[in-house]
Amino acid sequence: MLRMFFVRLSENQSLRNFAERSSLGRRLSGRFVAGTEIADAVRATQAVNRSGMSVSIDNLGENVTNPDEARHSAQLYRQILDAITTNHLNANISLKLTHMGLDVDENLAREIVSGLVAKAASMTPPGFVRVDMEGSPYTQRTLDFVQELHRMPGNANSVGTVIQSYLRRSESDIEKLLSENIRIRLCKGAYKEPAEIAFPAKSDVDANYVKLMKILMKSGIYHGLATHDENIIHQAEAFATAEKLSPDSFEFQMLYGIRRDLQQRLVRKGWRVRVYIPFGTEWYPYFMRRLGERPANVFFIARNLLRS
Repeated sequence: MLRMFFVRLSENQSLRNFAERSSLGRRLSGRFVAGTEIADAVRATQAVNRSGMSVSIDNLGENVTNPDEARHSAQLYRQILDAITTNHLNANISLKLTHMGLDVDENLAREIVSGLVAKAASMTPPGFVRVDMEGSPYTQRTLDFVQELHRMPGNANSVGTVIQSYLRRSESDIEKLLSENIRIRLCKGAYKEPAEIAFPAKSDVDANYVKLMKILMKSGIYHGLATHDENIIHQAEAFATAEKLSPDSFEFQMLYGIRRDLQQRLVRKGWRVRVYIPFGTEWYPYFMRRLGERPANVFFIARNLLRS
């Protein structure tokens, strides 16, 4: 119920306009969003790298409404890739296709994203572009897009996507992606979806996550397990040990500002951890979804407000 409440808030345009323009809103989001500028993301990434973890940088935004907005978003990502090289960051990038203009002009989005993947592939060492997954209306389009990008010469090791365990179709999608050696980030899913296409019960989402996680871990391809669920993390550790999987054959992925104690604990135990660091002015929908995913985040914000 709490999760659905915050999902609905994430879709409220009036609240979004107020929050993204107010100093209070920006202060509240500071725990989970690095800032509004590339320099903020670079500083946050450097700090995370010093803690022994890699990073995925995301310029927050989705559903641009015209080609100029899409081109501006792409230019920011080109600058991020340059900053990764210049500052010797252990980082890759995550992006959403609707932020690159998918709903405005699919050919433009294809041109933009293929250019970013080519730029990442040409970096030394080669970079990586994670094409993020959005709501279910975009699932098939995103998978088709990524498979097309992956087949382009030189791109095979520089592009991957995301699979959400709450979708009933995800096992089939994983089989198709693995057949082409495409890297996957596995997450539970943060959008509101109807029961006919998504598991409504948390227990079913979790069970499907573990099932898919084991398929990925045994695939021989480097994947990311995006979760803060300690029970699932313990199961992944036990499975890796039982199957004699190398600690560098996969990575745990977690969100900036959430369970930093758990992130460090995994690093100390020798596991690879990547932290997803978002930045940008369009942070409100992301922030609301994070609050909905974990009630403890709401209590954390409230405690810090009372201390102010």
